[in-house]
Amino acid sequence: MCGIVGIFQPGQGTPDLAPVRRMAEAVRHRGPDGEGFHAEPGVALGHRRLAIVDLAGGAQPMATPDGALVISFNGEIYNHAALRQELEGLGHRFLTRSDTEAILHGWRQWGAGCLDRLNGMFAFALWDRDAGHLFLARDRLGEKPLHYAALPDGGVAFASEIAGLLALPSLSCRLDPAAVDDFLALGYVPDPHTVYAGIRRLPAGHLLRLGRGEARLPAPRRYWQPPRTVSAPQGAPAEELAARLRDAVRMRLMSDVPLGCFLSGGLDSSAVAAASARAGRPLDSFTIGFEGTEDERPPAAALAHLLGGTHRARAASGDLLEDARGQAALFGEPFGDASSVPTLAVCRLARGHVTVALSGDGGDEVFAGYRRYRWHALAEAVRRHVPSRIRRPLIGSLARAYPKLDRAPRWLRAKHTLTEISLDSALGYYNTVCRIAHERRRALLSPAMRGAVEGHDPAARFGALMEECDPDEPLLQAQYADLHTYLPGDILTKVDRTSMAVSLEVRPPLLDHTLVEWGMALPAPLKLRGGTGKRVLREAVAGLLPGEVAGRRKQGFAAPMGAALRARAPELRARLLGPAMLDSGLFDRAALARLVDQHADGRLDHAQALWQLLVLEGFLAGGVEGARALPDAAVAAR
Repeated sequence: MCGIVGIFQPGQGTPDLAPVRRMAEAVRHRGPDGEGFHAEPGVALGHRRLAIVDLAGGAQPMATPDGALVISFNGEIYNHAALRQELEGLGHRFLTRSDTEAILHGWRQWGAGCLDRLNGMFAFALWDRDAGHLFLARDRLGEKPLHYAALPDGGVAFASEIAGLLALPSLSCRLDPAAVDDFLALGYVPDPHTVYAGIRRLPAGHLLRLGRGEARLPAPRRYWQPPRTVSAPQGAPAEELAARLRDAVRMRLMSDVPLGCFLSGGLDSSAVAAASARAGRPLDSFTIGFEGTEDERPPAAALAHLLGGTHRARAASGDLLEDARGQAALFGEPFGDASSVPTLAVCRLARGHVTVALSGDGGDEVFAGYRRYRWHALAEAVRRHVPSRIRRPLIGSLARAYPKLDRAPRWLRAKHTLTEISLDSALGYYNTVCRIAHERRRALLSPAMRGAVEGHDPAARFGALMEECDPDEPLLQAQYADLHTYLPGDILTKVDRTSMAVSLEVRPPLLDHTLVEWGMALPAPLKLRGGTGKRVLREAVAGLLPGEVAGRRKQGFAAPMGAALRARAPELRARLLGPAMLDSGLFDRAALARLVDQHADGRLDHAQALWQLLVLEGFLAGGVEGARALPDAAVAAR
């Protein structure tokens, strides 16, 4: 795993390497084992290396012998040995064992068609001197990040992380009001946007070609997308999945450095650990737990004992307010998933013993493990039997009248489900993933900020995505939307930044793209049946895991925040009503005060909204160097 940076300046001679070196230094944590640079007319590339495969021969940037192709690459290509064999049969001569070289020769042989042959996680910049093109590419699911920005002199800069681009003083750091609204709504800024108006993320499964003489940035081209229709599987689905899981795990055991796994005791990480043990490679495992009912350490330790390998566990600890303030430095922009705190802790624990860790990420998205998929399926069943002219006024009125019982048992929390049923499909599903509802967000904003985001609707992208799928497959529609929003924007961003912060590579076998394509296309009853998700996965691993693991209910990976924030109400008030928030011009002081007071006296539970506001306060207070400007509308309101 590595960090990549660079500048493309066609027609301006050879770019100065000094700014590229500063960019590389900003992402040093992604690659502590070495650095490399390449510059020639039109382009300058930088690389920070975390050595995993071919420790001696895999230095980058790497070029073909004639120098016509040069690459700076972040990731792992798991099928590089098979590609090497095929390419050698076509006459290519390899000089290293590195998977990086397989991309270079593959590009020379197949051009951009090489992307279709890569099995792995990757983001890379590839310079084609003869064509005068720089290609930026990102893997299918978005496991590895890539950001880019237009420069005032007409060039384009790119970097693995936002911090790499902020190392360029010429880059505009004006905030994007719509992105701030997206963050408040979803807890993250979805691709292709970032919190900065001038910085974009290359979307997952996309390729961007930059060429000489182009007056403006071209649009990225999508080269892959997940299934949009359902197809019946051939043979026995559980047996097929068991075989696919074994293959995906086996491929990800490729490493020249120590390798372990995360183990929560839940189904997904347990399935990965068990598949590795069945392949004759029991892995050292790592767990972070919370004191109390959701402590995952005991079941994880019990399973690790059965599978073999050394198990290490630690209790989560830290200061909630300081953890919130630290998110901006970690992610380069506001990031509202509080599970990033224990995720960073488990990465630190693992990095003390291994350089690579397998994870169970992706199982919920591919095999319908989230509770919201069950609610969505229920809502769709009701929608299809109750006409909208009746459903909206009748069930909508009932939802508004039903009390919001945040602390009641789960079976009594009907308000959210009733609200979703009363809405149309896409808007209903969006409401299940929305963190801060539209009315509350608008109430928190200053008049100027409300004007700046007028007409922006974070729900619109969900409607557009779900319309791309078969209208008769509501579960697939929801999963498809998540694979374009929540998975790359939240889950994979969280895993990449927390692991790379401690120079740890994380590999999720359940996101093998061939497994994703197969799993997403399964009929809904194989994924969700009888109110239980991941049915086919549970059946596939039944012979590998104890029954209590295969049937275990999903646990969250974040400590309850409500009581902790309530106990810190004075400090919470000081931060959210302090200079960083109020001087920004983004928020209404009275609305912020009401939110704090309602939570402090126990009238309502605003824990998620308060956490996100604390994260944003840390960002505005200077948690990341470069937050130097505000939206124009907010500046005018100051």
